[in-house]
Amino acid sequence: MKGVSAIPAVAIIPSPLFLWRVKVILFLLWGLCCCKIGWDSVMRMSVDLRDLFLYEAFLYYNPLLLVALMIWLWGVNLWVFAQSSVNYAKVFDLSQTHLSHREIWRCATWLTLVVPTSMTAYLYLYSHGEVSLAASQPVLLYAILLMILLSPFDMFYLSSRFFFLRTMWRIALPLQAITFPDFFMADIFTSMSKVFSDLERSGCRMVHRQVATIAWFEADSICGSHSVAIPLVLVLPYLCRFFQCLRQYKDTKEKTCLLNALKYSTAVPVIFLSALKYHVFPDVWISFYRPLWLISSVVNSLYSFYWDIKRDWDLSILTRIFMFKNPSAWSNLLYGRSWVFYWVLGSNLILRCTWTYKLSAHLRHNYLTVFAITALEMVRRFQWVFFRVENEWNKMTAKQNFELSSDMLPSESDRLLDSNSHKV
Repeated sequence: MKGVSAIPAVAIIPSPLFLWRVKVILFLLWGLCCCKIGWDSVMRMSVDLRDLFLYEAFLYYNPLLLVALMIWLWGVNLWVFAQSSVNYAKVFDLSQTHLSHREIWRCATWLTLVVPTSMTAYLYLYSHGEVSLAASQPVLLYAILLMILLSPFDMFYLSSRFFFLRTMWRIALPLQAITFPDFFMADIFTSMSKVFSDLERSGCRMVHRQVATIAWFEADSICGSHSVAIPLVLVLPYLCRFFQCLRQYKDTKEKTCLLNALKYSTAVPVIFLSALKYHVFPDVWISFYRPLWLISSVVNSLYSFYWDIKRDWDLSILTRIFMFKNPSAWSNLLYGRSWVFYWVLGSNLILRCTWTYKLSAHLRHNYLTVFAITALEMVRRFQWVFFRVENEWNKMTAKQNFELSSDMLPSESDRLLDSNSHKV
């Protein structure tokens, strides 16, 4: 129409800040709805059944919630690296199409939305008598996530999923030379050993059709709390890392690889001595096996803490105590704030000690405490990632600078010709 000015297209496009606020409000409303429906569903059950049912529901969904937490923290790692001088893509030898921190957070957001929604449906359906429909909720969730992960079609970040699956295969079978992504991901898997154990127990119940029942709670059942598979799955990430160290020693002949393998081998007594509680008499456990379990726990915790500081991070702090041969400067990743390093050292030592509680089979009935400690272990690993990746980047940069300076130096023949030309 004449005389009517057209509205600029930019004016009708909402700002990114407005969209972000709307998403936060919707997320909070969704969270309140899930909490309200879940709470009402639990309150409908009898008091005797409530604790057992919550234990079972928590078993199916807590490993996926912890995986979502790890993805969120990994996105934060990538965001900090993107703001700094650390070229993480070069450290991990990633292609140009690798996922950025925004895409990582998008995956974590969807997982954070889907898992509690399925858990709320599980609680609601079971409390209203729809047991078969309730049992299908975790089964469908696990099946869909597994199909997405293994899908060969070009969707859902195919190249990144292929890189992840290939790295997992290299971790399980270290037949080739060990690269930085191989042992880096294997180290992260050691912090998620409790997650893998719960995934095995959940899968076992789904296969044997024990979902939404209390038969699984029996100690002698196939998927019971005394199953031998529990310590075997707990120790599996440490065995993979152990064989990686042996393979590195075969390729490099460096003795530090054997010392690193010794560190991972100290986790084996902690796990299996703890599991013996269900297979020996109580008096024998208290008088003999429990002291051995405590000693092995202390040895592993202190050894792992020492290795973090001296080898993985190579920090200059406490140089005399840890006997650094070539102490590096303070890390520039976190802008040289000294309190950060004291916090990381203290929290790393404390959480290394609580690792024992997380991996001990005879303490797993305290599932809320174990869940909190496992989440804290992931936070510790999240802190570890910053210094480990930066230390690797510093090594790569120093090696490149050394090679560049060596190329710029004149060769021996050039020096001889130069000296002859100046003779009188």
